[in-house]
Amino acid sequence: MPGPAPRNATYKLQKALAQTGLGSRRDMEELVRAGRVTVNGAPAAIGARVGPEDVIRVNGQAVSRTADRTPPRVLLYYKPEGEIVSRDDPGGRPSVFDRLPQPRGAKWLAVGRLDVNTSGLLILTTSGELANRMMHPRYEIEREYAVRVLGRLSPEQQALLLSGIQLDDGIARCVAVHDQGGEGANHWYHVVIREGRNREVRRLFAALRLRVSRLMRVRFGSMNLPRNLRRGQFVELPPREVRQLLVSLGLEAINAEAARGARSAHRRRPAPRAR
Repeated sequence: MPGPAPRNATYKLQKALAQTGLGSRRDMEELVRAGRVTVNGAPAAIGARVGPEDVIRVNGQAVSRTADRTPPRVLLYYKPEGEIVSRDDPGGRPSVFDRLPQPRGAKWLAVGRLDVNTSGLLILTTSGELANRMMHPRYEIEREYAVRVLGRLSPEQQALLLSGIQLDDGIARCVAVHDQGGEGANHWYHVVIREGRNREVRRLFAALRLRVSRLMRVRFGSMNLPRNLRRGQFVELPPREVRQLLVSLGLEAINAEAARGARSAHRRRPAPRAR
């Protein structure tokens, strides 16, 4: 594990802001472009570098830099069908954020999305940097899904899933397809993809003229859906596991000295009962 960052280390402004939990790097870049961010009283610019002693303000309010000294928070949430991964919905549908505790001085960022009819593992974090690293196509983080279809894949169809299928936004493919068996007309498969395109798994099977009757994400990168977690429940990773996740993603552990002292502050929280 890398040691703590040097006291005089500097970071790009949008990265430092994302680490505070205010949003993704892209969100932070938009704030800077809109003239809503200052550094030491002067208007900020995209790409500016800041250190621990610099005072950053967003909309005139000083930004807490505690995220520079403590590990970010990470939740594993078992999303049920029927919930959306958004804070705003004109239709008034239930949101995954309705069930979550409000983090102090930050907000939850969803690592990728699941559509309203898809269940399974949803990772949420207060770190925009961590969320960006897990979602960015460049890093090819694996996502594994359990898929129930009406019918069965032929050997030729499995080969097509692995070699690539032309969709309306380009060629998509699975890196693995595992037959999980089934009874009657329904059959289960586990598929692994490395992109997070909208409804990608459903569209791949639709291109093969197979209807997906149930879809559940069971793994995202090194994080598996906990077996003892029920729909609508979450569990928070302890700091030690968060630091392991950061290292596995090639991210610098945020001030490891303070993180060691924060073990008791981020204990695994009990999950609420599903509604």
